[in-house]
Amino acid sequence: MKKENPPKNNRLIQCISNTTRSFAASLPTLLGVVLLMGMFRANVSKEMLFRLFGGGAFRDTLVGSVAGSISAGNALTSYIIGGEILTQGCSLFAVTAFLVAWVTVGIIQLPAEASILGRRFAVARNFVSFLLVFPVSIATVLTLLALH
Repeated sequence: MKKENPPKNNRLIQCISNTTRSFAASLPTLLGVVLLMGMFRANVSKEMLFRLFGGGAFRDTLVGSVAGSISAGNALTSYIIGGEILTQGCSLFAVTAFLVAWVTVGIIQLPAEASILGRRFAVARNFVSFLLVFPVSIATVLTLLALH
């Protein structure tokens, strides 16, 4: 016997329910990021950011990649943080390197990754990912600048 598909209304209600649950699950993370960004804006001046990220394309890329490598979180929060530090005056090189490193390199997660996948593989993957942050972020910025 052929199984019938549920009516479209039931599927719509199920999709809305799943979306609501997913949004509710991510809400604490988003709220935490918004609160942290508020504290960041209140306590970190533009002068501090310029001192940290005002050293040219290579230095900004290096600082952004190190900051992204030691940070932990999901990609969604990195976009919010990256947008905020970009509006504070950081260079596009630093922000792009930060985003790429945040997503690809995981220094904080290294012990867990090593226990699951093996220490040698985890260290090699993170090292290669860190090295690739530089060409990827520079190529991304140069591509964006060429398009404008």
